[in-house]
Amino acid sequence: MNVSAIVLTHNSKDLIDECLKSLLWVKEVIVVDDNSSDSTKESVSRYAKAIFVEGKHSFSDNRNIGARKARGGWLLYVDDDERVTPELKKEIEKIGTDYCAYAIPRKNYIFKKEFKHSGQYPDYVKRVFEKENFIKWMGELHEEPEFKGKLGHLRSPLIHKKHDNLSDMVTKTNEWSEIEAKLMFNESHPPMTWWRFFSVMFREFWLRMIKQVAFLDGTEGVIYAIYQVFSRSVSYAKLWELQLEDKKRNIKQDI
Repeated sequence: MNVSAIVLTHNSKDLIDECLKSLLWVKEVIVVDDNSSDSTKESVSRYAKAIFVEGKHSFSDNRNIGARKARGGWLLYVDDDERVTPELKKEIEKIGTDYCAYAIPRKNYIFKKEFKHSGQYPDYVKRVFEKENFIKWMGELHEEPEFKGKLGHLRSPLIHKKHDNLSDMVTKTNEWSEIEAKLMFNESHPPMTWWRFFSVMFREFWLRMIKQVAFLDGTEGVIYAIYQVFSRSVSYAKLWELQLEDKKRNIKQDI
């Protein structure tokens, strides 16, 4: 297998070493960095196979930059908080040409515990592509790949160190909710009212706690489910702010 790994980074000095060590077997590693202000670049420079590239502030753009830089016949996408297991390495090295793309299951670790419920497993992500059949990534937040041909599914998982603590979760929520709110606003989401907030919170709670049985992951699962209700509410609250600002602008224009 002639594999190029593509890794997205942003202030990843505490994560990147483990990630790159799990990729020592590939032909090259393209590290696409989103304006890190820490020592991520210095950490990457210790690995001979790693090529550091400045990216843009878009997941899709950065993934596409990595694809253009890669020289391997196959592309493997790994985020800085993910690790390729020896079992997954062996499985990737043996894949044939029946499929031009593969989805990989992930074992998600939250609060340093492996989650087996809460919608966290198998959590398939499309990450392996034959380069000649790969087209591009699309979407600003929850990006999706475009490719020609059939999709296969691997059995060995990626290890995903998703969230170690609540502080990390709050930071990510604040970043992602801005993007999510703007996307909903640009799609002309109906005006947010008190009953829509209640509906959003109830549906998220039902999904996490009842349908995905988050409580089976113990105290950590319950905390995670409650936090997801909060996180979802923040996105809609920021949408409400955008709608309110837009309404005020329209009133001024009418005057």
